Amino acid sequence: MLRRVFSREFKLEAVKLGRDQGVTVVQPCRGREVAESALRRWMRETMADPRHAFPAHGQVKPEQQELVRRRREVTKLEAECDIL
Repeated sequence: MLRRVFSREFKLEAVKLGRDQGVTVVQPCRGREVAESALRRWMRETMADPRHAFPAHGQVKPEQQELVRRRREVTKLEAECDIL
């Protein structure tokens, strides 16, 4: 069975319905055929970091970009140290 993939816009709209409309979490799930646990997870992710929630493929959060940059720097410094 294939895993379903939802767009960022779809997730944000479902979260908005679940949070802003004053309805229970179950109601937006029924109309969109989304598991209740998935919608609850999307709500947590949105509350934690609304601007960077649900990055698309190829897009990373600033913290992840910094981590990648620092790992490259460590690899470079280790190589320089080995040369010396």
